[in-house]
Amino acid sequence: MNGVFRSSAAVRFLPFTMIRSAAAAAAAPPPPLLSSGHTSIFILSPFAKPLSFSVAPEPVPQPDSPVSDLSSQLFSLLCQPNWQKHPSLRKLIPTISPSLFSSFLLQHPHLNPQIALNFFNFLTRAPTFNPNVQAYASLLRVLIRNQSFRDAEKTRILMIKSCQIEEDASFALSFLRRMNSGEDCDFKFRFNLRCYNMLLMSLARFVMVDDMKSVYREMLDDQVSPNIYTFNTMINAFCKLGNVREAEYYLSMILQAGLKPDTHTFTSFILGHCRKKDVDSASKVFSTMPEKGCRRNEVSYNNLMHGFCEAGRVDEAKSLFLQMRDDNCFPNVRTYTILIDALCGSARRLEALSLFEEMMEKGCAPNIHTYTVVIDGTCKDGMLDEARKILRGMLDNRLVPSIVTYNALINGYCKKGMVGSALEIFDMMESKHCIPNVRTYNELIFGFCEVKEVHRAMALLSKMLHQKIFPNLVTFNLLVCGQCKSGDVDSAFRLLKLMEENNVVPDQLTYGPLIDALCKKGSVDKAYGIFNSLKEKGVKVNKIMYTALIDGYCNVENVDFALALFERMLTEDCLPNSYTYNVLINGLCKLKKLPEALKLLEKMLEGGMKPTIVTYSIVIEQMLKEFDFESADRVLSHMIALGHKPDVCTYTSFLVAYCNQGMLKEAEDVMAKMKEKGILPDLMAYTVLIDGYGRSGFLNLAFDTFKSMVDAGCEPSHYTYSVLIKHLSHEKLINRNGGSINIADVWKTMEHDTALKLFEKMKECGCAPNIGTYNALITGLCREGRIEEGWKLVDHLEQHGISLNGYMYNKLINCCCNMKMYEEALGLIDAMLKRGLLPHLESYKLLVCGLYVKGNDEKAKEIFCKLLHCGYNYDEVAWKVLIDGLLKRGFVKICSELVGVMEKSGCTLNPQTHTMLIQGILDQEKGT
Repeated sequence: MNGVFRSSAAVRFLPFTMIRSAAAAAAAPPPPLLSSGHTSIFILSPFAKPLSFSVAPEPVPQPDSPVSDLSSQLFSLLCQPNWQKHPSLRKLIPTISPSLFSSFLLQHPHLNPQIALNFFNFLTRAPTFNPNVQAYASLLRVLIRNQSFRDAEKTRILMIKSCQIEEDASFALSFLRRMNSGEDCDFKFRFNLRCYNMLLMSLARFVMVDDMKSVYREMLDDQVSPNIYTFNTMINAFCKLGNVREAEYYLSMILQAGLKPDTHTFTSFILGHCRKKDVDSASKVFSTMPEKGCRRNEVSYNNLMHGFCEAGRVDEAKSLFLQMRDDNCFPNVRTYTILIDALCGSARRLEALSLFEEMMEKGCAPNIHTYTVVIDGTCKDGMLDEARKILRGMLDNRLVPSIVTYNALINGYCKKGMVGSALEIFDMMESKHCIPNVRTYNELIFGFCEVKEVHRAMALLSKMLHQKIFPNLVTFNLLVCGQCKSGDVDSAFRLLKLMEENNVVPDQLTYGPLIDALCKKGSVDKAYGIFNSLKEKGVKVNKIMYTALIDGYCNVENVDFALALFERMLTEDCLPNSYTYNVLINGLCKLKKLPEALKLLEKMLEGGMKPTIVTYSIVIEQMLKEFDFESADRVLSHMIALGHKPDVCTYTSFLVAYCNQGMLKEAEDVMAKMKEKGILPDLMAYTVLIDGYGRSGFLNLAFDTFKSMVDAGCEPSHYTYSVLIKHLSHEKLINRNGGSINIADVWKTMEHDTALKLFEKMKECGCAPNIGTYNALITGLCREGRIEEGWKLVDHLEQHGISLNGYMYNKLINCCCNMKMYEEALGLIDAMLKRGLLPHLESYKLLVCGLYVKGNDEKAKEIFCKLLHCGYNYDEVAWKVLIDGLLKRGFVKICSELVGVMEKSGCTLNPQTHTMLIQGILDQEKGT
């Protein structure tokens, strides 16, 4: 059977010869433009015969349309003897799309089939023409109508191979079925075995198993006998879905047909069992292959290895890997990638790196997926320099990183707080024409929120929308959480309005941070109101929300209501966790209600909830605050007896108690015990001991402890420096006329020479001042409005080759604005922008509002216009500068004017932000 309805003899009597010798082709005239029986040069009617199915994806253009004019030009050109070399055709080629080609053939249904085919082949050689299934369908129709069955057969196979998506496969199947049945055609063009197999393979690519079963039945109805390739295609398709039972039916058909299962058959069953999570059955199939006379190949090994890895049995996969060479199989790039990926996922990343190196040494070139897996693994281990090096190797090997590769690096840098490096990767991917996706932006937004640069995270939201990348729930949840962490709860609530505008529904992860932030601000009743409104919003309250509320009420000393919430939590089957108990116990301890706290601890045990180290540490801390060392030791012993190892927080409670009592020997013993137990002191532990030494006048020991702290990798905090400055200032006061200084007054009284003394002492103990030192001191001084002392420190750090960072700039700008030193503030903003740093919008708000208050309207407006071109999110500008700044200060008219400035500058605001502005203006007008 040759797949053609008419006999093979009929092919010999086609209107023109299909194959000619090179000499005959050169001597013979070109084939006629129109097929036999049609002598007119141009058929105006676009259809010679109506079609019952669509070939072109768009309506056929009318003769007077631009496309019809192009069609006429093409027809004229194809009339030329050497049309392929015609310069006009070369110019037209870039404008010819597959749909235009289809339209051209539909307008000229009697075009000579050889010219149609030659023209199509000519087009496919052009880089701008990528034929689709509709274009092949148009050509097939011409070829079949003219009985060019040999060319039609080749074209049919190419059409099936060209399917890129499921819709293409559906179209091809429908079209070819019509050809097979002879509908709307003069001749049937029957499926042969090859065509059936190709169709099945195409449908299998898109997991269209129902269509595959239909085609298989049609094949049997057409009395076309399936071969081993047919059955293997069916088996593989069902095995990919883990449907081994259905696959076994086709295995029985193989045996019934007298055929023998081959390597591909068994390998598919290995895949099928693995997909249904039955790796042991897959292993049995693998083991029986040699007995059945089937050689195992690399795919057999890869499928089983992947199954083992998915089941978490990485060592068994590794054993298979080592067995391959004995079976005359050699690991390929997929083999290595499967194992490397599994090792990375099992936190065995050093093994993965070793295997990656072995792979390259053995001459097996990694592919994009291999590199991506290794880069992701090294990033998760915090080995960012190694990850960057691997990326460079990837680029050196001329492999193009995928979006997943770049995202892995961006995520790694953002989790480490290295957003500058993350932005470098982001810029690199854009320069390589790799378009970021929503995950890329979410990772960067997370990074900026973590380093408290929410304004830059909000700017990324603007960039997303500009690139038509729509923010999802994760995007908004990150931004809401970021605004809450930065203390701007109002902007967090405004983001809820933007979510509504973008049809994104808030969930528990949206409302949880809002409730927590309100509680931390002391706005517990507002938090409670939102909590109670969640049920009607369809959001289920969870233990995190309850715990935040309980903690909030404890912090405002309303423990009775906190306990009532705890009881409500139990009645609503929202079981508290150890953290819930801990905040309640802590709340009772703060109010010196230790007996009640201990009763709650008993209740915790009765409810089957095991107290944690934190629970015991809270109780111990309170006992120590009451100087009940005996009870604290007893609780500590009980805790250890229950199998809990004291942590750094537990020991720090003892440190605080001993240092408060001046018991330095005991405090030193605690530090020694911690080190003996392998517990590393943290920032708080070191700072407590520094304070203890300082209070007793042992400043040298305090600085020795400071040195130990730095050597241990603990970055001193603002509070650590406050303690050191306090004791240095105290020493100075004693030398002068006696007296003391409170920690709360450190920055109000610190003199510049005290800071210099701190720097000197730090150098003496081998810890030179760094950017963190200046950050702490400048922050403290600016908080107290001591800008002159702040400027002195700026001069000092610049003399020592250290540059101001964004954090210090913002603190200095805010201080200048609070001191009404607007020119100085503006100078700092300009300096920031020149260095590529973006001031916080809070700084702009203070400056713009301050200038308007002062009456310097023109300058304020000029600064506002400049900030619009700095890359901020326009909605956030409106929220923070206009609503929170100008409107709250009563500048209604100015606010309206600046909204107009934004509109004229093309700064589009979200409709919800417009509504907020209008409401704010109306509220202010009512108030006046």
